[in-house]
Amino acid sequence: MPKNRRDFNRPYGKLPYRKLFVIATEGAKTEPQYFDIFRTLKREQVTISMLEGKNKSDPENVLKRMKAYLKAERLKPSDEAWLVVDKDQWRDDQIGKLHEWTKQQKNYGLALSNPKFEYWLLLHFADGDIRSGQNIEKLLDSHLPNYSHTKAVDPLKFKLENIEEAISRAEKRDAPPCEDWPRHPNRTTVYKLVSNILESR
Repeated sequence: MPKNRRDFNRPYGKLPYRKLFVIATEGAKTEPQYFDIFRTLKREQVTISMLEGKNKSDPENVLKRMKAYLKAERLKPSDEAWLVVDKDQWRDDQIGKLHEWTKQQKNYGLALSNPKFEYWLLLHFADGDIRSGQNIEKLLDSHLPNYSHTKAVDPLKFKLENIEEAISRAEKRDAPPCEDWPRHPNRTTVYKLVSNILESR
């Protein structure tokens, strides 16, 4: 069951509506822990419901989790549903199915990091110009000591100014903006999702 679903039993008109972001992730640890940051940062404006990967992290199962959620829970037009995946070893036809799904509704999105989500994390601290053969985790370790995708992400390391820097760096690299997903390494469109969360009122 998704975490932190909105409380529909609260008295009508007592509290302002909080925009819902439903996020289905490939990873079971790092991505959910990262997006937990916004549950605190934007707690008065948004609700974030995470659909974690656990043992089924391939693109097909990420999409299945999202479809199952949306079948059970209706989104308001102002809410958003996002798939967060890595390019990693997945084939273009696998990623393409996720992109095709996003065309069904304006409030559906695909946030892909090439090669992986750790690249998005690195952009919080560095410009992300990674040369072929460099290890992203080792580069990230200088900013997040002892980082591991199996350990908790320290939310204190991701201050608002770091997040805004990551958005700026990712946006500059996504030029011109890709229409589907980043085909080349050192690119990520997670900034689009994070920008939407921060801009929610």
